[in-house]
Formats: sequence, C-alpha cells, structure tokens
Amino acid sequence: MTQKVLVVDDNPDMTRFLARLIGNALHLETPVAGSAEEALEILKKNTVHCLLVDMKMPGMDGMELLRNIKKNDASLPVIIMTAYGAIETAVEAMKEGAYDFITKPFEEERLLHTVRRALEHEHLLRRNLDLERRIKEKEKEIFFVGESPRMKELIDTIKLVARTDVTVLITGETGTGKELAAHMIHSLSSRLGRPFVVVNCPAIPENILESELFGYRKGAFTGANTDREGLFQTAQGGTLFLDEIGDISATLQAKLLRVLQERELKPLGDTTTRKIDVRVIAATNRDLEAGVAAGLFRSDLYYRLNVVSVRTRPLREIPEDIPLIAYHFLSLFCTELGLGPKKFSDDAIRFLVSRQWKGNARELQNLIKRAVIFSKNDLLTQEDFGSSALAVAVSEEAPELYGLEYKERRKKVLTTFNVEYITHLLQSTEGNVSLAAQTAGIERQSLQQLMRKYGINSGVFRKDAEKK
Repeated sequence: MTQKVLVVDDNPDMTRFLARLIGNALHLETPVAGSAEEALEILKKNTVHCLLVDMKMPGMDGMELLRNIKKNDASLPVIIMTAYGAIETAVEAMKEGAYDFITKPFEEERLLHTVRRALEHEHLLRRNLDLERRIKEKEKEIFFVGESPRMKELIDTIKLVARTDVTVLITGETGTGKELAAHMIHSLSSRLGRPFVVVNCPAIPENILESELFGYRKGAFTGANTDREGLFQTAQGGTLFLDEIGDISATLQAKLLRVLQERELKPLGDTTTRKIDVRVIAATNRDLEAGVAAGLFRSDLYYRLNVVSVRTRPLREIPEDIPLIAYHFLSLFCTELGLGPKKFSDDAIRFLVSRQWKGNARELQNLIKRAVIFSKNDLLTQEDFGSSALAVAVSEEAPELYGLEYKERRKKVLTTFNVEYITHLLQSTEGNVSLAAQTAGIERQSLQQLMRKYGINSGVFRKDAEKK
C-alpha cells in the first residue's frame, strides 16, 4: 500500500507546490486540504501516514488541528510548518505531540528528509503497536490452564523466558505439554509472526534428519536431484522446536553444536556457510544429565541447549488443576464439534481427579474428546468415560475393599457400578426402560432383570411421579 502524506494549508499555491514536490520526489500519494476542517473530514474517510500542516490558518489553526489528531491517533506523525522566527510556537507544537517542524521559507531537501524520517517513524511505530497488540492477545489466550502454585510458576517462567532470545530446554514427561510450552514462548516473543517449525527428531530416520535440518545441494548424495533448504533455513527469523532432542545421534549432536555456537550452517554438499537467525527450543522426556554422565549425550551440547530450563508438570503433581484443565478441553471440543455447552457431573470430576494419568494431559484430552463425541447428554457423568471409570471406582473404595475376600470385593464393586449406572440411565430417559436399554446397548429384559436384582423402580424417575 502506497503511503499518503496529507498537505494542509489555506494557500492553494503552497499545497499544489508541496504535493507535487513530495509526490514526485518520494513517489507518494499527496492529498491536499485547504483548511483544518477539511483535513479532519479526509482523515475520517482515508488512511493517512503523515500530515504536513501550516500553523496559521483561518478558523481552526494548525495547533488545534494537531490536538484533534492526537486525541484520535497518537501514532500519526504531524509536521508543523511555521513562519521564520516563530520558534516558540513550534516548541509548543512539539510539546503537544508534533513529530517535527520546519520554518518558511524552507529548503526542499530539508523538507523531504523530514517527511522521509516521519514516514519511517510511523511505519516502525505501527509495527511495534501491532506487535504489542498481538502479544497481548496471545497473553490472554490460554495455553496452560491452572491456578496451582506449580502451574503459575510454569506460566510465569515461560513469560519471562519469552522476553529474551536465549536457547531453552524444556523437560517433562510424555503428554505434559512440552510443545505447547515451546509454542507459548514463541508466541509471546518478538519472533511472533515469524515461522514456528516443529521437528520430531525420533520420527525422522537418522540418515535423513541431518539433511532435513541443514539442507543439501544438488548432487550431495544419491537422489539429491535439486537444491533443498533445511528446516533451519525454513525457520529463519523465527523459532525451531527440536522435540525429543535426547534421541539424536552423536554425529548430529556435534553438527548441531556447531550451528548453535557459530550461528551458521553448511548444507550438505555445499562449500560455503550461511548465517542463520533462528531461536532454538529443545525438549526431551529423557534425563539428559544422566545421558551426559553415561557418555550418550555431549556435555557441551547439553550446556549450550540448557541456557534456560523449563519443566512441564505431570498431572499427579497438580491434581487441583485437573478440573480446570478438563473444562478447558471440554469447551474446546464442544466448539470444535459444533455442539452446545456441556458440563461434568460431580462423579465425573471425582473420576478425573482420582485417575492415574500415565499419559498426562494428552491422555486426559483424548478421553474427554471421546466422551464428548459419544455422549448424548449435556451432562457428562462417570459412566461416559467407559471402563476407565470402573477402574477408578475400584481404586476409590480400595482401602475398604482390600480387607475383603475376592468374591465379596468383586460383588461390592459390581453392585456399586450397576446401581449408579442404571440409576443414571433411568434419570436421563425419565424412567423409559426401553430407551434406557437401547442407550446401554442391552436387551430390555436384561435391564429389567438387573433392576429387579438391585431393587430399582423406574416409576420414581418418571415426570408424572413428580406431580403426584
């Protein structure tokens, strides 16, 4: 988009001269206004990047116009034109927010130089304001959810690290959100808007990973029929996330170390090096210190990667955050699947908090998504989580059950499960036994036998029963 400089002067000859001079010399659009009032009307309907305003005009003068502009857009540069000797007026205008001033009669080159600088200033300021806006938007976006001290510490650490450009090592168990942490660091950094490239190191064969990272030249090896940029070059100006860095070979460790040290790389088959501007974030679920001690991971690469360390938390360390995380996933999936809002019952929350999440947040996420897909109701209960819920029901009563014989223990667990499950079915179908059996996937007769066995009366769940 061509930048526009609005020339405001009540002298038509002056506006024509200035518009022609600026337009021809700087190749800009130069609309003109014969008064401050006309200038304000133009600003309402058009995008302008700089104003050149005469101080003395009939009606609203240049100073009042400047104040009006700054009220609406403090970032818009205004250059004041004033008569020679009126320096005090020019100084006052600068205090009111004018970018600069020039005195009449003025040198053409001086005028053009001032306009150039004002436009550069406007472009830089707009870019910074846009960056700040996007960063604030990202800060509001929920990456990690939780209010526990450990989760707050993690989020605060990520925000602090994001302000810098240092290499970061993220450690944590599988499913704890290491990639999420890396993405959050990138999104809150000055590299927002630049590439964020993810490399799953174990997923790429060792003999291919090197060429994928650093690129290659035609003829570098059999099958290299064209030049190809590597992922470091793809991420130029942005962030490269190396997931599961502990799995790379010793040879690749040495080459990666050189890239991090020298900030340059040499594609396979090339004779020259290339400078890179890439922030590296690495992650691992391995104990790299133990790997260093065992001679499996280079100590110099470990210390180069571990400039700042961030540790993501397993769910067992933040059980108080599980309900918040669960509701976050529930909201996401309802929106994703085009469904109305759903809620968890109390027993569902107890189940989610009590379960041993070996896969951490990733396992929780998958289980909730399945429940949302298959649930026919707006209230998700413990039964919506299938056989996993029964396992938790056993673990919840474990202290009491462990003192019983196997048969007694099994009978008690099944009784609890059947009563709760059938009760929920009849509640959701308002006592309709046929519909309840269909929902459960069993024969109506089988459901009636279970109801008789456990003394459950469908009549108490019917709406008519409430009216009596």
